[in-house]
Amino acid sequence: MASSEIRRIDREIRKTTNKLEAVRRGEWWPLTSRERLAMTRAMAGGARNVYRGRSAGGAEDRMDSIGSAAETRLNAELNALYIERRRLLTERARDKAANKRSSGWW
Repeated sequence: MASSEIRRIDREIRKTTNKLEAVRRGEWWPLTSRERLAMTRAMAGGARNVYRGRSAGGAEDRMDSIGSAAETRLNAELNALYIERRRLLTERARDKAANKRSSGWW
């Protein structure tokens, strides 16, 4: 297996890790468009409740739920990338071992 694929996977792991940290900090840029839309709707509903003198607790719960769903999604992506990286490394090591065995001086 080529090192370029492993480097590509490493780059994707770094990107996904940065996205996960951003979601944990409450930033919206790593969210998908559907998640951003749901977050905006929850925020608007909470603002309407506050304007009418009611509690915004339900909207806050929805926003927390959306954030934790995004965090779960990014964790799953990260785990899949780590599994793929491990598979590539194992395949590469297997190829190296096979080449070393077959290149004896006999």
